[in-house]
Amino acid sequence: MKILFEHGVKIPVKKYGGTERVLYWLMKELVLLGHEVFLIGHPQSEVEQIGVKLIAHTFSDWRDLIPDKIDIIHLFNTPPYKESDFKVPVMVTIHGNGKPDETFFKNTVFLSKKHAANHGSDQYVYNGIDFAEYPYNKNNSRYDKSWSNFLFLAKASWKVKNLQHCMRACKKLQKHLQIAGGWRFSLSTYIHFHGMVDSASKLELLSQSSALLFPVRWHEPFGLAVIEAFSQGIPVISSSYGSLPELINDKTGVICNNYEEFEGVVGRDHNSYNPQEIRDYAKTHFSSAVMASNYVLCYEKVIAGQLLNEQHPQTKLDLGANLPF
Repeated sequence: MKILFEHGVKIPVKKYGGTERVLYWLMKELVLLGHEVFLIGHPQSEVEQIGVKLIAHTFSDWRDLIPDKIDIIHLFNTPPYKESDFKVPVMVTIHGNGKPDETFFKNTVFLSKKHAANHGSDQYVYNGIDFAEYPYNKNNSRYDKSWSNFLFLAKASWKVKNLQHCMRACKKLQKHLQIAGGWRFSLSTYIHFHGMVDSASKLELLSQSSALLFPVRWHEPFGLAVIEAFSQGIPVISSSYGSLPELINDKTGVICNNYEEFEGVVGRDHNSYNPQEIRDYAKTHFSSAVMASNYVLCYEKVIAGQLLNEQHPQTKLDLGANLPF
């Protein structure tokens, strides 16, 4: 089938940009499955190397650039148009949380079962990563040591990601915390900021970590950093909000219900996990190949004229709140 995407940010991104990385991996996998993939996007995007046909974005309405005989348009996040404004079938993936009472196209997909339910839907496809970009060294020295070196991998300035409680626990317990996703001056021996890191630096930090700390205080739609940690055999210590109970089980990490539980878990030894088992679990459930195959099933339904949701999905809660922890 002929599948069209539209995205204005240059792809692939070098540092921060989870949505852009997922889009790049999805397009790559769809090409490998034999589909013809088009991107109306930033003129400096480097996607032709993976077999995607780039249509340079201009200042005109991007819909004027849609090629003939496209089977389906797949958009990441709802455009400022109505469904009836498109002449070909359109499907949307929502990567964030909607505003209270916000409504979405009927052919909308979310990122997890909980993410969908929070918007009045049951349609979701888990994000997946390209494991070729996450090589794994099972002989890494981190598995031979009993020390604790934790990683925070998220936009540090975003309060709902809860860097504050990560720093609080690590300072109190005298554990080292590496922070990738922002920079500020630190007077603590145990708190280390690395700014916005590229892929190589991220992998280096992951390889040296005992666990990823992810105590978010919002309804997390998915949590790509969780899967990135799993790719390196690293467990995740998280809060219980949003998708996280769907992603994390007792063999891949710990779900905490409050700060006291979180601090107690951070203080434990985390060398009892089986790194290969964690990585294998992630490859089975959260690879870009699995993601692409699941999206193809959605495309086939939409092209056949079926609705993914009988009613327009609508945000049910204030999903941007700073939840208690």
